[in-house]
Amino acid sequence: MNAKTTTAFPTAALIDGEWVTSKKTFPVLDPATGDKLADVPDLTAEDAQRAIDAAYKAFPAWSAKPAKERGAILERWCDLVLAETEALAQLMTAEQGKPLTEARGEVAYGASFIDWFAEEGKRAYGHTIPTTAASRRYVTIKQPIGVCAAITPWNFPIAMITRKVASALAAGCTIIVKPSEETPLCALAVAKLALDAGVPPGVLNVITTQDAAGVGKALTADARVRKLTFTGSTEVGKILYRQSADTIKKLTLELGGNAPLLVFDDADLDRAVAGAMASKFRNAGQTCVCANRILVQSGIYDRFVAALKAEIAKLHVAPGRDPKSTVGPLINADAITKVKSLLADATKRGAKIELGGEPDTHGPLFFSPTVITGVEPTMAIANEEIFGPVASIIRFETEADAIRIANDTPFGLAAYLFSQDIGRAWRVAEALETGMVGVNEGLFSNEVAPFGGVKQSGLGREGAQEGLEEYLETKFLCLGGITG
Repeated sequence: MNAKTTTAFPTAALIDGEWVTSKKTFPVLDPATGDKLADVPDLTAEDAQRAIDAAYKAFPAWSAKPAKERGAILERWCDLVLAETEALAQLMTAEQGKPLTEARGEVAYGASFIDWFAEEGKRAYGHTIPTTAASRRYVTIKQPIGVCAAITPWNFPIAMITRKVASALAAGCTIIVKPSEETPLCALAVAKLALDAGVPPGVLNVITTQDAAGVGKALTADARVRKLTFTGSTEVGKILYRQSADTIKKLTLELGGNAPLLVFDDADLDRAVAGAMASKFRNAGQTCVCANRILVQSGIYDRFVAALKAEIAKLHVAPGRDPKSTVGPLINADAITKVKSLLADATKRGAKIELGGEPDTHGPLFFSPTVITGVEPTMAIANEEIFGPVASIIRFETEADAIRIANDTPFGLAAYLFSQDIGRAWRVAEALETGMVGVNEGLFSNEVAPFGGVKQSGLGREGAQEGLEEYLETKFLCLGGITG
């Protein structure tokens, strides 16, 4: 790797290639300590309008570049991100809290999307269509949709940006990013590296703000923004969906989940426990594809619970910068309150805490890894995203019961199942009402496979060839007068 490295990351917003400050700012805090890391500009809807202006102005030249040239810039961006892995990981752990090992993994994961779309942008193929008349020829071409807006979450503050931005830029679009106010520093860092790689002014803009509603409304109301991509809660996704209706924007929505993880009697116990650990406790349980409900068949139930408790007891709760840390803090006080509330409701209704169940002593935003059994499908803990290190376990008897319980939710993002019966695995995977299914795997997200959900978990897909299509329009060309 010959990319030049730098660790002087900005704390200013980015509009039209310029680093923008403002009199009004807000602090970015370390969730492990509560210490202030930096102040960043608290921009307004008017600033968002300036960013739209810049992206609209930059679009013709960027979209006219050959895909190979855009891809070369993205490759340089990927190299720079990878060269800065340690600095970016340290920054991510500081502002988001996840253990450094996970943060380093996310940097590589985020870079993989840049690398993938640098190549995939060259494959925005149209096709020829057999004619219906001798004098005509039919072809389709793919063209970038235009100016895009991305609203990104705090739980994956680099990967959720690169997955959206790299696909947009590869397609020839320009984009405005509004990162979470909890984690703006990672967004600004990767944006700086994009500029260093040669992304022209206005092609990528980053708006830092605490006025999410006002900036969101500015982005959805402007007809020049032709595409909105959002990762976050279903509640906010519905608001953005409604606000985008007047301008008929194309939408990619990656919303809430309630992922079931099904363990059948014939599962490989060790693999099932390892899969549950990977799915449930990554990022302290703060991912949209976390196993929110662990459904275990009666014949393996007791052995699974005992084995899972033994593995959870090995987890080390500590600030993410501690080399031994495997579980860091939750993102804020509201997250702690929600976990406590869900556990209190479940125990009140008969569930039993087998392990943990209490805040950890490392600080106010740390919570002990927890196992709760006797959970019923009607409990709040089985119907709301926990977003914390809590393994909620439901017993089931038959395959039909498991499918019924798993699908009894308005959400449909991810699901997992563990079985050594190939017929059952295939049958259940087809029956689960989710956009993604891990079969004997607890982690499956990668750049080459489409990511997204069904039902109220969203619209569209990110990553893979499908992710590029989300930023392209298909144009049909009818060529007449071919024969005399």
